[in-house]
Amino acid sequence: MSVLKFDYLKLETRPTQAFPKQRYIARPIISIKLVHDGSLVKTAALIDSGADWCIFHGELGEVIGLEVRSGDEQDFYGIIGPGPGQIFFHDISIEIGGISYSIRCGFSYDISPNGFGVLGQLGFFDTFDVKFMRSKARIELKEI
Repeated sequence: MSVLKFDYLKLETRPTQAFPKQRYIARPIISIKLVHDGSLVKTAALIDSGADWCIFHGELGEVIGLEVRSGDEQDFYGIIGPGPGQIFFHDISIEIGGISYSIRCGFSYDISPNGFGVLGQLGFFDTFDVKFMRSKARIELKEI
C-alpha cells in the first residue's frame, strides 16, 4: 500500500492580541475531487478527526448532479451553531491523490458555502490511517 503525503495548507492571517507574531495558520486541508455519475468538482477539505462524517456544502452536491435533498436526511450539530442542521447523505466517490474511493457523504445547505468541506470518521478515517505531523506541517494517509 502506498502512502499519500500532503503538506498542510498555510492560510494568511492577521496578528492578534493573543498571537501578535502570527502571520499564517497551517491546517490539514487537502485538495480532493467529489465524483458522481461522471461529473466531478474539485474542492478543499479539512481532515477533522472530531467530525463524524464527511460533509460538504449542498451546492457542491448539485454540481456533481445530485438532487441533494433526496438523500437520506439526518439532523447534525456542531459546525453550524447551537441548533440542528439538516444533512443529506448520498453514495459518491472521492478522489484523493489520483485514487478514487467510494464513500457515503453528507451534503448540507446549513454550513458556510465559503468554508472547507470536512473529512470525518465515517468515509475517511475508516478508509485511511491518518498521521498528523504538525512539526513538519504534513499529513500522511495510508489506505486501510
